[in-house]
Parts: sequence; structure tokens; C-alpha cells
Amino acid sequence: MRTLLACLIAIVALGCSRAPAPPAPAPGSPAPAAPPPAAGLPRIVALGDSLTAGYGLEPQQAWPALLQERLRTKGYAYELVNAGVTGDTSAGGLRRLDWSLDGDVRVLVVALGANDGLRGLPLDELRSNVGAIVDRAQARGARVLLCGMEVPPNLGREHSARFRAVFHELAREKRVAGFLPFLLAGVAGEPAFNLGDSIHPNAVGQRMVAENVWGALEPLLEPPGAARAASRPR
Repeated sequence: MRTLLACLIAIVALGCSRAPAPPAPAPGSPAPAAPPPAAGLPRIVALGDSLTAGYGLEPQQAWPALLQERLRTKGYAYELVNAGVTGDTSAGGLRRLDWSLDGDVRVLVVALGANDGLRGLPLDELRSNVGAIVDRAQARGARVLLCGMEVPPNLGREHSARFRAVFHELAREKRVAGFLPFLLAGVAGEPAFNLGDSIHPNAVGQRMVAENVWGALEPLLEPPGAARAASRPR
């Protein structure tokens, strides 16, 4: 079962790399403008790949949109920005970090790494890129929720363990405000929770991912109503 699950995790990453999407900005090219803030609300930004973008679904079915609705119904005064780009790696996320952090960003959710693992990119690069994302977000005053990812044992059990350890070690070393060990916990490898391609979470799977993220995100939030009152210029 563990091997089957791990192999399906790799399929998820494969979908992230093959699905069509606008490319991340190349070094030196103009970065896309960040979406305008909603009514001056402080922001939560979800920086990720197709698992965050909600590949194959309507925008409102992706987990960031689901959490935006939950924030609203629970009285939390935040705008949750979906900064997921299909096919992105940790390097791509780092390249577009500045515009992702534009505005009054209180929390950055980092959900990258699946494509690094699939493409066999060096673990040192993954560590360096994600570490730099965390450092720069924290320097801007944002709290960081780091979401872990996994790769299958057919790449080598030692490599799989080292890949997993990158996220755990960064969470500890960088003293991130929140850590979710595996973004797709309970979803990867379960046909009922994925699209017909057996790759990406379906609407039900996205709701489960939203539950995973919410459990780690809510403790980082200011009490309902407090975030707007404490909003600060950037």
C-alpha cells in the first residue's frame, strides 16, 4: 500500500509538470502584476503549483477559494490569493515571489516541490529555493506555513527519505510559523478523491486538501475582525 501510494504521488507530480499553464516569469523578465487587494484586506497568499491552482476544476473549487469562503463565514478579515502556477518548481516560485508578496501579506502558504522531485532536481536546489522563499517572506513580516511533499521510493528509498526531510528540516531550522507535513494527506492514491486522470484532486479531493491546510493555517490567523483593524500599509 505504501509503495502504491508513493507511486501515485509521483503521478500527481507528473500531472503538475505536464498540464498546460502560463510559464513562470523567466529571470529578468517583467513579473505579472499581483491581483489588487480586496477592499484593503490583509492577504494570505498560497504559492504553489497545479495542486494549488486547482487544475481541471472551476476556480471556486480549488482549495484556496474554499478557504476564502471559510475565512468569510468564520469572520476572519483576510483576502486569500491563489498564486498557484501549473508546472511550477521551487525555482519558479522563488522567481515570482516578489509580486506574490505584494501588498499587506500576513501569511504565505508555500506548497511547492512536487515538480522538483519528479524532475530529479538536486535536493540542494530544492532546499536553497524553499529556504530563500521562507527567509524573504519572513523578512517582509509574513508568517510562513510550509507544506511538505513526497516522492516515490522507486527513485531510491534513501532519496525519498532525504526529499521528505528537506521540508521537515527547513520547518525546524527556519522556525516557520506553521508546518503541514504532506499537502495531499488522505487524497493521493485515492480514486474517489481525484479526477478521471488519476492525477489531480477532484472537487472532493480539493475539499480534503482545504481541510488539511485549514488545520495548519487557522492557528496563524489573528482573531476574527482583528486583522482588518490591524492592517498596515506596505
